[in-house]
Amino acid sequence: MTAAALVRFLGPGFAVALVESEEIGTVGVGEATIPQLRLFNAGLGIDENAFMAATQASFKLGIEFVGWTKGTRYMHAFGDVGRDNGGVPFQHSWLRGLVEGVAEPLAAYTLNNAAALANRMQRGPARTAAVLPEMPYAFHFDAGLYARFLRSYAEARGVVRHEGRIGQVLRDGESGDVTALRLDDARSIAGDLFIDCTGFRGLLIAETLGVGYEDWSHWLPCDRALAVPSARARDFTPYTRATAHGAGWQWRIPLQHRTGNGIVYASGHLSDDEAAAQLLAGLDEPALAEPRALRFTAGKRRAFWQANVIAVGLASGFLEPLESTSIHLIQSAIERILKLLPGRRASDAQRAEYDRQTHQELDRIRDFLILHYWANDRDEPFWRARREASLPEGLAHKIALWRASGGIVREDADLFSEVAWLQVLAGQGVAAQGHHPLADQPPRDQIAEYLDLLAKLIAREVAQMPDHAAFIRQHCAAREDLAA
Repeated sequence: MTAAALVRFLGPGFAVALVESEEIGTVGVGEATIPQLRLFNAGLGIDENAFMAATQASFKLGIEFVGWTKGTRYMHAFGDVGRDNGGVPFQHSWLRGLVEGVAEPLAAYTLNNAAALANRMQRGPARTAAVLPEMPYAFHFDAGLYARFLRSYAEARGVVRHEGRIGQVLRDGESGDVTALRLDDARSIAGDLFIDCTGFRGLLIAETLGVGYEDWSHWLPCDRALAVPSARARDFTPYTRATAHGAGWQWRIPLQHRTGNGIVYASGHLSDDEAAAQLLAGLDEPALAEPRALRFTAGKRRAFWQANVIAVGLASGFLEPLESTSIHLIQSAIERILKLLPGRRASDAQRAEYDRQTHQELDRIRDFLILHYWANDRDEPFWRARREASLPEGLAHKIALWRASGGIVREDADLFSEVAWLQVLAGQGVAAQGHHPLADQPPRDQIAEYLDLLAKLIAREVAQMPDHAAFIRQHCAAREDLAA
């Protein structure tokens, strides 16, 4: 992704070299994305249908959370929830409607939610009512195929790829900058700016420059994952599913040619063998490989741009894929690099601003993930410890504001919108005790009519949408025999 974006947006005065080795595997389990990836692909000039066919992609309208509180399931769907009423955010009218007994569950007012659960998909403006929004969407895709797709894109535009393993990192004796990478076969590749995409190892940012790591496992204690593909599911859903279990959660991501599955867990509460057995027992279809193990520590680098090295992806930190943010964090890092691109030497101010923005972004995402774990009523020791744990100050304030008044404030660098917070807070049973006083002004029957009309408009729009699998067969199938 980084090489493709740099060669696309930098002028002819820049040369981009990519060093990688076929001998080194990639993590490659992050197959679910958020809608911002559409902007990345569009910026590269990539045709969406061609991209989807090349990566065996399906559409994603949101994430369904199952069992995060007892006996419940809800959707964090992309896009709008309801419609503001006279300048009052929708949740206040909905909360007033709950008090009056005239409101349906939040899902009834969310176009993406209704379409996802009906296995429907469309692109472009709403067909049946101009007041309804265009339906935003993201993708499920094969991450390895996406990397191959972007490699072809990058090399065709001038990126020089060097196959080999890095044996030595050469540095300037005075400044400490990295000057070149020496490969095992003695080739030397020089540069002015180095982007460290070496995953958890952090070959440049950590092993060479010694940048430390801030451990967040006291907030996010899951430290293991197992991933396994299974045959393509008959239930070909346009959404990701995250199902809670006794010591973490399990994902399900449907692609055109297979389904991606995985289990995330805390090793102090579940053994590797127990996790593997639980993962395999929960598959829709037969496994296509043995489960692959990952070990990690939730957290972030203490700095992301040190000397002339910028860490991107897993080299910069790790947040579990609960809200599909891993690929987006690569994308946002690339955007920051382009905006703060230095000349031959970077200034301290550029490095500081890059780090400030990255810290803010990661901290806000971290808080959103913690909310999922904290807002539970499950009985297992793992879950009891999650709701009893202390919260980051910013998250505690958000929860208090919501409980007191139904208010939600989006902070600087907060990836997730007010309606994203709304869906998780409401979906996991965090009750608001009040709402905005202006929501009390319309008469009860007017509020009832307003909520009823919104729900009916959404249901009518979804009813005319084509089936998800049929839509893919028509526009972006990777093969002719895609099953119905």
